[in-house]
Amino acid sequence: MNPALGRLRDATTGTRSALLLSGVLAGMGTLHFAVPGPFDAIVPRVLPGSPRLWTRASGAAELAVAAAVALPQTRRVGGLAAAGLFAAVYPANVQMAYDWRNASKLKRAVAFGRLPFQAPLIGWALAVRSGVPGVPGAPGVPGGPGVLPAAGPGRSPAGARRSA
Repeated sequence: MNPALGRLRDATTGTRSALLLSGVLAGMGTLHFAVPGPFDAIVPRVLPGSPRLWTRASGAAELAVAAAVALPQTRRVGGLAAAGLFAAVYPANVQMAYDWRNASKLKRAVAFGRLPFQAPLIGWALAVRSGVPGVPGAPGVPGGPGVLPAAGPGRSPAGARRSA
């Protein structure tokens, strides 16, 4: 493997990367509650209910996903949930770009400039999901897919407790 690609994979799948992703999600989730107005403004108008309901729901989802990504035991499902969440909120980014199409150059640059960043966020979440070395449940790690737990005192080779 190309050394640069190996470093990139390590940077996006390690514990530090997962905790950084968790922090980004937790920060944005918190902002949904602390300063909801900007989020209300970009809720697509085709969604039923009030924008505030959607802002709160997406903020709560971001906080829940942040917790799942932070915990090694739930990181795989958390990474997948984060990728889904990033895809689910993309229409709000499109709504923002549409609403700001006639705004100042700076606002247009911000609104349209953030659209292509959703794909790398999804990729980052999937990389975190793909496996963290040493985390139970990661591919190739005992307890992960296709790997049986090691035999040990009081355990059969298949990992089941022996009856006394």
